[in-house]
Amino acid sequence: MTASAPTTYRHNGLVCTDHTIDVPLDHARPDGPAISLFAREVVAAEHEHRELPRLLWLQGGPGGRAERPHAAGAWLRRALKDYRVVLMDQRGTGRSTPADRRTLAGHADAAAAAGHLGHFRADSIVRDAELLRRMLCGDRPWTVLGQSFGGFCTLTYLSLAPEGLERALVTGGLPTLTGHADEVYRAAYRRTLAHNDRYFARYPGDQKLAEAVAAHLAAHDVRMPSGERLSVRRFQTMGITFGTSSGFDTLHYLLESAFVDGARGPELSDTFLRGVDAVVSFAPRPLYAVLHEPIYAQGGRPTDWSAHRIRAEFPEFDADGPGPLRFTGEMIYPWQFAEDPALVPLRGAADLLARRTDWPALYDLDQLARNDVPVTAAVYYDDMFVDREQSLATADLVRGLRPWITDAHAHDGVRADAAVLDRLLAMADGRL
Repeated sequence: MTASAPTTYRHNGLVCTDHTIDVPLDHARPDGPAISLFAREVVAAEHEHRELPRLLWLQGGPGGRAERPHAAGAWLRRALKDYRVVLMDQRGTGRSTPADRRTLAGHADAAAAAGHLGHFRADSIVRDAELLRRMLCGDRPWTVLGQSFGGFCTLTYLSLAPEGLERALVTGGLPTLTGHADEVYRAAYRRTLAHNDRYFARYPGDQKLAEAVAAHLAAHDVRMPSGERLSVRRFQTMGITFGTSSGFDTLHYLLESAFVDGARGPELSDTFLRGVDAVVSFAPRPLYAVLHEPIYAQGGRPTDWSAHRIRAEFPEFDADGPGPLRFTGEMIYPWQFAEDPALVPLRGAADLLARRTDWPALYDLDQLARNDVPVTAAVYYDDMFVDREQSLATADLVRGLRPWITDAHAHDGVRADAAVLDRLLAMADGRL
């Protein structure tokens, strides 16, 4: 492992130190090809010279960079009271060596690209984190806070390297440890239908408006400001916004600006189309689309485009059906690799990943059953992204894990309200 000289700057009461280290692409081949890993350590200026313990933030995703300090949620303000916070750009994201249509074009073929991307799951992220921990902390363990997919990574951390953890905190991110992707998406479609019902109950006038947008898209070749065509099925993926605390309102206030009077009659406004583009395009996070199903791959079975197959069990999402229009949620479909320019070059690799069966294990059930790391987890009762019952089944399999089930927050609760992290820390300390 090699590291570049760190750089430090100060801004808005924070002291930030940027680190870049080289890590193996394949940790089973430490002398093989290396990639760059970026991490930013943040400490409150008043604590700059204190020996505070470190907390690693593992963000959701997959495929999203770590928050930048100026835009991080409420959790960061709370964490900085007690910790030096490490914001790691998980491999392939942010300032770490990127993995996208441009960088992957350098591979000989789709098989080579798929082989490369096979090293971007939670097991590799955890081993990266361990190299980073040893550089920053030496032999001392640190605390990990895992949000959503970051919680998945935390369970992998507890499986593969529990000696690196002083405690583990999870928010909206207890995955199924044994279930196939089909089970994940079957449950997800049911939850998404329930969120559709809640959305249209809150904004009943949006039903006709959403259907008018879909009808317009079906009858016209509508292009977003980026030049990409907006299809009906792509418009339906706007339901991914439903899972956050402000998601219903975000879509509602976007829909109210949908139509303007054009030269040839009603047209979709640029304001609306630009807002849709910001949600449905995977240009900023292609790994999210490519790896969304492989993060569940286990047990020797391929994922085989699980969300696409399981959707056939839910005709409610058929835009041409007799029922009202319904939005889909956190699902990835093969047709998106034909409609989104950021994904088109990755289709071959994505197909190969969907067919792969020899994935390494992500969780060690025996290790989790004898776990001695304190673990507390927020389980959101109506979480659209992570199934409550699957999460509680996992909680039962991890020795000493204390779940907190709450209906007061959506999936992004830790970003919206510092009290979420405060409670998890109190539980870990035995104060609750």
